[in-house]
Amino acid sequence: MNEKYVAMDVHKASVAIGVRDAAGKYIMESIVETKAITLLEFVKGLSGTIHLTFEEGTQSAWLYDLLKPHVAECVVCNPRKNKLLEEGNKGDRIDVQKLSQLFQAGLLRPVYHGDHGTRALKELAHCYESLLRDRTRVKNRLKAIYRGRGISCEGEGVYNPTNRDWWLAQLRERGVRQRADSLFMQLENLNAMVAEAQRQMLAESRKHKAAAILRSLSTLGPISVALIIATCDTPHRFRTKRQFWTYCGFAVVTRSSSDHYFEKGELRKRQKPALTRGLNRNYNRRLKCVFKSAATSGSRQGPFKPFYEQLLARGLKPDLAKLTLARRISAIALAMWKKGERFDPQKLK
Repeated sequence: MNEKYVAMDVHKASVAIGVRDAAGKYIMESIVETKAITLLEFVKGLSGTIHLTFEEGTQSAWLYDLLKPHVAECVVCNPRKNKLLEEGNKGDRIDVQKLSQLFQAGLLRPVYHGDHGTRALKELAHCYESLLRDRTRVKNRLKAIYRGRGISCEGEGVYNPTNRDWWLAQLRERGVRQRADSLFMQLENLNAMVAEAQRQMLAESRKHKAAAILRSLSTLGPISVALIIATCDTPHRFRTKRQFWTYCGFAVVTRSSSDHYFEKGELRKRQKPALTRGLNRNYNRRLKCVFKSAATSGSRQGPFKPFYEQLLARGLKPDLAKLTLARRISAIALAMWKKGERFDPQKLK
């Protein structure tokens, strides 16, 4: 069969491309400009069945949408798993040679890329979170001014616009006072922008059927639901709840060694338990934050509070109990989304 395995090393100005045939022979190499027209011309100029790969990065979503309709297979690979690229010399031509070799051998770990009508919600969620980070940065800078001059500013009172003149009057230096006034104005503008971004994100999330389903789970608010849909895209990405736990950062990592031994010629397994090394470190930060917040809320009130209290009564530490509750809430949310069913508190029993 005339199959070609194409690897791309994408940069801001140029793209290095390497091509191998089905036998693994390196047959072509090229460098093109990072533009849609040039990339499409190169791909359409290849004959046979095209398998394409490139690493996850800033431009991966754009490239996937651009090139996926024109190839038989498009794989966005995880650069953290490509250990071969870290060995020996490094360069654009060397990287595409190694990447095409891994691709042709089937050794790449794919990263999910898909679109089930959530592209707009993804962009709005990114905008909302970026504005939140900007606002937090301005708040920290504002408080740093007062802390640096020994002025107590505990709580949220310093951010209240009605008390702005009083807080400015606490600063005696003219330059510092002007700087604080500028930060107050930035904060006021960012508050309005965050509110508008939140409104747009929630309006877009309500267009998805999953929003009403997930919202029936009392520990998940409308913002959390919007972020879950924007991040996951579809629940069918995850075959089991354990895969979802790994994506959320709730998978327990264990280590063991020398698990088997021979006794009188018979193979036996050691009874010692595997050592626990905490939770997995490669996870989605947004989802972990969402479900940790849901577990904190569920431990205080609602249908999950008895379950949390049972965990404490069994001797579990509060942080481990909240982790168990977060795993439970995430598993229920995934099952509800897959089945299209609303939350039923009776099923918790």
